[in-house]
Amino acid sequence: MRIFLALAIFSTLATGAFAQELSPEGTWADDWGTTLEISYCGDDGTQVCAILLDVQGDSRTEANLAYVDQQIMQAGLVAENQWKGTVVFEGNEAEGTLTQTGPDTIEIQGCRMLILCETLAFRRV
Repeated sequence: MRIFLALAIFSTLATGAFAQELSPEGTWADDWGTTLEISYCGDDGTQVCAILLDVQGDSRTEANLAYVDQQIMQAGLVAENQWKGTVVFEGNEAEGTLTQTGPDTIEIQGCRMLILCETLAFRRV
């Protein structure tokens, strides 16, 4: 019984010691090389803001290139590891949701007119 109790305590301590807190802050890239810099922002520091650093692949359009080095997303925390707000794509503002799906993965979904949605996956670089 003591062995099981000791193992349970060690397991709990080890899990807490090695658990990684998720944070969306950092530089992120999609499979084509489009990159974003995400940081906490807003008055209370719980919102996230994204600056477009580079655009590659099919997204490399004149409309999107106009937003390089500009903020393209600002979103407020709505649930654990999820923020909702606005995102700019192709020069249009859309409802946007950023969800951190793992320590090094996020998804950004943009929806226009609530039915035209696109989700992009990014990995930490």
